[in-house]
Parts: sequence; C-alpha cells; structure tokens
Amino acid sequence: MLGVVDYPAFVIAFVLLLALPGPGNLAIFVATGRAKLRGGLAATLGIILGDQVLFWTAVAGLAAILATTPGILLVVQVLGAAYLIWLGVQMCRSSGAALPMLQLKPGGYCWQAFLITLLNPKAIMFYMAFLPLFIDREYHQGLITFTFMAANVAVLTLLYGLIVSLLVLRFSSAVSARPAVRKTLECGAGMLLIGFGLQLLLSRL
Repeated sequence: MLGVVDYPAFVIAFVLLLALPGPGNLAIFVATGRAKLRGGLAATLGIILGDQVLFWTAVAGLAAILATTPGILLVVQVLGAAYLIWLGVQMCRSSGAALPMLQLKPGGYCWQAFLITLLNPKAIMFYMAFLPLFIDREYHQGLITFTFMAANVAVLTLLYGLIVSLLVLRFSSAVSARPAVRKTLECGAGMLLIGFGLQLLLSRL
C-alpha cells in the first residue's frame, strides 16, 4: 500500500511500540492526572509534533541511504527487526514496578511533552530502525510513501493518547496498585513485539 510492506503489521507494531514505557507515556499519565482529558490530549499533541520532527529527520537519513547505497536498506531492515525483538525481550523482563513520576509544570502540557519527545535520545534511533522494516524496496514511492507513514503515525498516536487518557481516568489507581497486572500486560505486548520482529526478520532473509 503506497510503498508500505504489510500495512496491518505496520499499524499493530507501531501501536505496540507506543505502549512501551517511556517519557511520552509518562507525560500523558501525569497531564491526565492533573488536567483530566484536556491535559492528556494536550500532551498527546505535543508528542505528535515531536514525533513528526523526529520522523522527518529519520526520513532525511534514510533518503540519503537510498540515494547513495540502496543495497544497504536490507541490512538496516534486519537490524531494525532485531531491535524489535530486543525491545520485546526487555518488556518481558520488566519487573512490573510502578513507573517513576515525571515532573511537569501545571499548564503548557503540549509544549512540555513536545520537548520531552524531541529530547529523547532513543526516539530518533527508534525511527531509523522502525521505518525501513516496512518500506518496499521495489515499490516505495519516496515522499508519497513517507508522507503516508507520517500521517499514520500522527493518527495512531492521537487515538492512542485519547484511549490512554480515558483509561488513566478510569483505571489508574487499580493498575498502579497491582504490579502483577502491569507485568502481565507488558510481557504480553513484549511477546507480540518478539513475534513481529521474528516474522519481519525471516521475511527479509
């Protein structure tokens, strides 16, 4: 679809990666806890804006790779699949302990979440590893393909942020009080990531 290999897998894998514990999720949790749904959505918008900057920065690097050494894309895809597997293993090894509290100032949640996302050193590496996995080496359409992927990233992040904010409002106390529940959810998502990584790795070899 528009140069994207296995679009359903792209959507599912990205949603799973959104669920990884990190500063973005913490920003949504804290903003929702302080300013209800409005705060959660403001933080989500900041994450979307930060992700778009990082996404297109990664695209610039990938475009340079494709223009100079197209054959190296396969190597990048294999490394990206291995990265997904590694993330899945880390999630399964998680203790399920409560996440540390993130310090956000009251108000301005969009701007603060934007900076948190932009300054996350792992984020740009994530996009450099993730995007090549779903680029069709023969049928990618350059800017059209990347724009399609960027739009999907934004929409999926918005929907994810909305759902997480609603869940935080409803279930935050119950989940935080039960580490075993958090552990089970994280391990389940980790197993799915490992499965996706193995599937993508085998399909590229």
